Amino acid sequence: MGTSILMDIAKGMQYLSEIKDSVVAGFQWATKEGVLCEKYMWGMCFGVHDLTLHTDAIHCGGGQNIPMAWCCLYASVLTAHPRLVEPIYLVEIQCPKQVAGGIYGVLNRKRGHVFEETQLAGTPMFVVEGLPACQ
Repeated sequence: MGTSILMDIAKGMQYLSEIKDSVVAGFQWATKEGVLCEKYMWGMCFGVHDLTLHTDAIHCGGGQNIPMAWCCLYASVLTAHPRLVEPIYLVEIQCPKQVAGGIYGVLNRKRGHVFEETQLAGTPMFVVEGLPACQ
């Protein structure tokens, strides 16, 4: 699911293949609606080590297994000290020379910096490229 991984690292587990689809659905639900601000989780790796199923097959349907997988994954992320990350965008602005100072001011207020400024040949326009500051 995106950049997150769910691995089956259980040894000799019976019936795991029968509920694989439910566990994968719970994994997709957990990574799509993450623990912080219900934002998409990325860069996560989950491993299924052990699994105990109910002896009665009526209690082993998707209605029970999907929320079970979601709760386990959700709890494991909460115990791993999750954090929010700030997106980083490349900014490329074309502008006349007289407003370039305003662009520098806006980027500085947003913790950004300009790394390149070039003039377009034969025009009074400048291209300003910048990035937000790294935390």
